[in-house]
Amino acid sequence: MAIGEICNREVVVVEADASVAEAASLMRQFHVGDLVVVRETDGRNEPIGIVTDRDLVLEVLAEELDPGALSVSEIMGAELVKVKEDTGVFEAIRFMREKGVRRMPVVDDSGALAGIVSLDDLLEVLSEELVELSRLTRAEHKREADTRH
Repeated sequence: MAIGEICNREVVVVEADASVAEAASLMRQFHVGDLVVVRETDGRNEPIGIVTDRDLVLEVLAEELDPGALSVSEIMGAELVKVKEDTGVFEAIRFMREKGVRRMPVVDDSGALAGIVSLDDLLEVLSEELVELSRLTRAEHKREADTRH
């Protein structure tokens, strides 16, 4: 299964020059804990970073800085970890683990933002798969019991 099949396609984005206060407002408005920072290139949104609610707390609030005076680009992580939408789920999980990230933008072949995948998304999909496996075991036991009596 490709990561593009399970990623969230409804991504809340922000431009790099937006203020941290604007980013916080967007997070509240859309009830999300992260925003993908984008740059418009040839009419498409290209992800260039992520800013999280944790970034707001650690980089701004804990330092008692003015969120209206800082831009998102000043607090977002230095390295963006992203993945193409045709990447397999397990390969994406391995990549996330290697890079130590809990969420990753998903891009199409042109590098445009296609979605985002998070640890929570992956846990949900994998838990559904495990439930199906456990049902298979029960069904096999029932079939055997029915045919042997």
